[in-house]
Amino acid sequence: MEPSRQDDQGMTTLHDDQGPARRAFWTVFVYLLAGTAWILFSDRVAEAWFPDPQTLSMVQTWKGFLFVLITGAVLFMVLWRQLAKDRVLLRLQVDQRRALIRRERQLTVLMDNLPGMAYRCRLDQYWTMLFVSQGCTLLTGYEPDELTHNRATSYASLIGDADNERLIREVKEALDQGQPFALEYALTRKDGRILWVWERGRGVEDDDGVVVLEGIVLDISDRKALENELEKLATQDSLTGLCNRRELSRILDEELARATRYQRSLAVLWIDVDHFKDINDTHGHAAGDSVLRSVSQLLTGSIRTVDAIGRFGGEEFVIVLPEMDAESARDTADRLRRRIADTPQPLGDGQTVPLTVSVGISAYPEHGQAADQLCAAADKAMYLAKERGRNCVVMAHLHEQVHHGSWRS
Repeated sequence: MEPSRQDDQGMTTLHDDQGPARRAFWTVFVYLLAGTAWILFSDRVAEAWFPDPQTLSMVQTWKGFLFVLITGAVLFMVLWRQLAKDRVLLRLQVDQRRALIRRERQLTVLMDNLPGMAYRCRLDQYWTMLFVSQGCTLLTGYEPDELTHNRATSYASLIGDADNERLIREVKEALDQGQPFALEYALTRKDGRILWVWERGRGVEDDDGVVVLEGIVLDISDRKALENELEKLATQDSLTGLCNRRELSRILDEELARATRYQRSLAVLWIDVDHFKDINDTHGHAAGDSVLRSVSQLLTGSIRTVDAIGRFGGEEFVIVLPEMDAESARDTADRLRRRIADTPQPLGDGQTVPLTVSVGISAYPEHGQAADQLCAAADKAMYLAKERGRNCVVMAHLHEQVHHGSWRS
């Protein structure tokens, strides 16, 4: 809140007021001036007005009483003026104090009801807090007194070292440009729980000319969790947790570019579950989903960590095998086929069902130079495996014309 114009004028009046010593001196000076003037001029006036000695003697007797009355009146006027001015100043001080208390109360209520923690801190390695609002307790688990002046712990200790270095750098860059700063980072609460926060603030000069930071810190853990979930949805298959078509296509492009640059081999396996429609029709789609999840876990546990697997929709899975030639890919594909055939798949209701897969293989550079060529070749080889009775592995042929299908869509 900005101070009002009336308060500014009042503070100016208080600042310009004379000190007690000067005011006392002024009162005494007026008294001495009046007394001196009376002493110097009263006798002459009396002698000029009353030449008779007897009358003059009586006048001089009453002149003392008149002196007391006049000087008393002068003192009364001077003191009345000073005390009246003091009363005005005291009333102004009381009004200003009441206004200050009211503003502090309003500011406290505002700070305590903010959705987060308001703060004022130094720009040092500890982020030394000079003030924190009551929202500090809900946000960090620490009471305001515990964080203020690093009494129990410093705010920097709640942030990771790497994040602290980044935050200091970003804050200093914003201050150099005279701009406010906005930060996102992980914060460790007193109970050990980690949450994500968003901070916005700016640098201000205090009364000593030192730059301090003022701002607010908000809990954005829910928003961060939603962002992570949306990111997963953008790259993962919701049923199996494997890479979706788009993400695996990106990985294949990267691996193919690496294989081309370093002249390494690369293979693609196109896997289709045999007679999967019969499972859905006989046992229901929930059972089919259970089978797909089980197959995806079985395949994931049977390949290398450098390999990538994704679900391309329905019952089709694609595996990218970096730095693997055609023959090694054939051995891997046959091993996967046998393992699935030897493992009954759960239907989700305690029952299991035998399952087989058909696998098509393509390899770089024998069966294509581009990602869509390799996938189309492996897809066509998988259909050849279907035609040959299923539960088998087929390598793409060199003489086949690879079509540019819509496998990315």
